[in-house]
Amino acid sequence: MSAAAAAPLTMVAVGYAVPRRGVPAPASFRQWVEAALRGAGRRKPAELAIRIVDAEEGRTLNRDYRGKDYATNVLSFPAELPPGLRSPLIGDLAICAPVVLREAAEQAKPPRHHWAHLTVHGVLHLLGHDHIEDAEAEAMEALETRILARLGIADPYA
Repeated sequence: MSAAAAAPLTMVAVGYAVPRRGVPAPASFRQWVEAALRGAGRRKPAELAIRIVDAEEGRTLNRDYRGKDYATNVLSFPAELPPGLRSPLIGDLAICAPVVLREAAEQAKPPRHHWAHLTVHGVLHLLGHDHIEDAEAEAMEALETRILARLGIADPYA
């Protein structure tokens, strides 16, 4: 069996609730998701959906699910499966296009690199990584940095 045939299957559905101009194509999101899964050591098939939202929807989601009344860059919704159910579904991401583009400009980063970073960041959240405690934040940031380096993207925290 070839290495390609032995690789886990990744299904990424991307939905656009904004005009696609300046927003990466589904193939890019899939590449970044797969890099995050490999970097985190996931060897099983994975399925997730990514919805690219505008500021209004981003604000509504952040308010309704996190109690924060502003649009944020990425929201992660890990799959909540019934006990005993086996599924490759890991969850959903909502990425707010205007916030991503604003942050990239503010941080003087190529927008594509910021899209990649936030996709990787969101996938790691779906896999259970977090940054609430300082030690968790350091570990998660180090993992993100390694994954992004393999994609040719500079340390987003530098």
